[in-house]
Amino acid sequence: MADQTWLTRNDHGDGIVELVLNRPPVNALEPETLMGFRNVMNDVSGDADVRAIVLSSACKVFSAGLNLKQAQHFDLNDQRAIVDGLNQGFMALFTSPKPVICAINGPAIAGGLFFVLASDHRIAVPRAQFGLAEVRVGVGFPAGPLGIARAMLDANMTRRLMMRGQPIDVQAALAAGLVDDIVEPDALAQAALDAAREFAQIPPAAYAAVKSQLRADTIAQITAAVAAETAADLPWYTDETAAAMARMIG
Repeated sequence: MADQTWLTRNDHGDGIVELVLNRPPVNALEPETLMGFRNVMNDVSGDADVRAIVLSSACKVFSAGLNLKQAQHFDLNDQRAIVDGLNQGFMALFTSPKPVICAINGPAIAGGLFFVLASDHRIAVPRAQFGLAEVRVGVGFPAGPLGIARAMLDANMTRRLMMRGQPIDVQAALAAGLVDDIVEPDALAQAALDAAREFAQIPPAAYAAVKSQLRADTIAQITAAVAAETAADLPWYTDETAAAMARMIG
């Protein structure tokens, strides 16, 4: 089942479509919401009238990742579903031929960071934080998000984020190339739309072709890794996971 109700679509003219993450309080991710995101991304990516996409959040947190209150009770079928959702949702974003601008108004943590990493241009506010906390809740990374992180981050930043599990601030993210611009909160929405309109002026077939040239090898590798992961059908959780999630919730 796919839940698209947490996504609000705003059309700004000139082929600019904004997708607003709106699942208070922290845009927590579940299998159904991720599959809904996949469906919406596939729709806008296949729409010839769409020239650029803006991702934004209606919550103070851009996205905190997995809904740990739910996830700590996942059985094996639930684990399969969330891994599938993470793979399909973020690969739909990463493989979109459209320019995607991410307007980051707050923390983007764990699964929530992949909205940022899979986007093409990232604009953040000073209070934004960026982290991959999976190791602290007792899980590894599904093949799709793992491949995206390896493609979008250098080896040392990947090591720092994944193996320590602590967030970095916006200045560190800018220095690492994780974000492209920092603006004040009251300027974020307009900055994202301005960037989208700039990208929308690029010939769309050329943009899609160059994006494919840059990402095609990575996408092929991720696709093969996801297929192998699915065939192996191993549990995502370990004996440590439920307790680690409970500690994180507090």
